[in-house]
Amino acid sequence: MPLENWALLIVLGAVWGGSYFFARIAVGEMPPLMLVMFRVSIAALILQAYLALRGPSFRTALPLAGSFCVMALLNNVIPFSLIFMGQTEVGAGLASVLNATTPFWTAILANMLTADEKLSATKITGIALGIAGTAVMIGPGLSAGLGGPIWAKFAMIGGAVSYGFAFIYARRFRNVPSPIVAAGQLSASSVIMIPLVLALYGTGNLFAFSGNVWAAVIGLAALSTAFAYLIYFRVLASAGATNASLVTFLNPVSAILLGTVFLGERLARFEMAGMALIAAGLIVIDGRLIARIR
Repeated sequence: MPLENWALLIVLGAVWGGSYFFARIAVGEMPPLMLVMFRVSIAALILQAYLALRGPSFRTALPLAGSFCVMALLNNVIPFSLIFMGQTEVGAGLASVLNATTPFWTAILANMLTADEKLSATKITGIALGIAGTAVMIGPGLSAGLGGPIWAKFAMIGGAVSYGFAFIYARRFRNVPSPIVAAGQLSASSVIMIPLVLALYGTGNLFAFSGNVWAAVIGLAALSTAFAYLIYFRVLASAGATNASLVTFLNPVSAILLGTVFLGERLARFEMAGMALIAAGLIVIDGRLIARIR
C-alpha cells in the first residue's frame, strides 16, 4: 500500500478514535440510538452543504439510491445496533477486541468474494498481531468483560462481520467521488434512523440536553463522521477492503492517546506494549521494511 494511503489511514484512525472521546461525553445524557441518529443526520447535512458549495452535484448519485441504502444498513444501522446491544452485556475491553476482528472477517470475505484480494500468510500474520495488540492494550479491562451471555458476544462479532461486508460492498463505489459516496450513505442512514428514533423516543425530549453534550455531538458528526467518511471512501477505493479495514486497529490507539492528552489519563506500560504489537502487525502487512531488512 502506498505511503499516501498509510498516512490517510493513520489520520482516519485518529479521527475515528476521537469518536470514543466525543461519545464518552454525549452518552452521559443522550440515549445511544438517539446519538447515532444525530450523528448521521448532522453529518449528512454537512456533506450535502459541502456538495452544494463545492460540487460535484449530488444529482449524479440519485440512480444509486438503492445501493446507498444497502451501504447504510451494512456500515451504520446493522453494526451500530448489534454493537449497542452487545455492549449492554459485554465489557468495553472485550467489545474493543471483538471489534478489532473486523480485518480478519474482511480478509476472509474478500478472499471468498473478490478476485484481487486473496489471503496470504503475511496478511494473516499481520492481522493476528493487530488483534493480539488490541487485547494487550486493553489489558486489565479485558478480563472484566469476559463474562456475559453468548448472544451478546455474537452480536459484537456480527457487527464486525457487517463492517466486513460493508468494506466489500463499498468497492462498487470506487469510481464515484468520495464526497458523493459519503453523503449518499449518511443520507440513507438518516432516512432509516430518524423514523426509528422518533418511534422509540418521540419528540418531547429530543433536544433537552446540555451545551457540552451538543458540542460533543457536533464534533462527533462533523469530524468523526462527515470528515472521516470522506477519507474512508478515498482509502477504500485505492487500497482495497482488507487494507482499509486495518483502521480498526488504530481506533483504540488514538482513543487512548486522546484520553491521555485531553482527559489526563495515564498511559500504562501494557497499553504501550499493545501499541507496539499493532505497529508490528501493520509493518508486517505493509512488507516494505521487512523486504529492506532481508
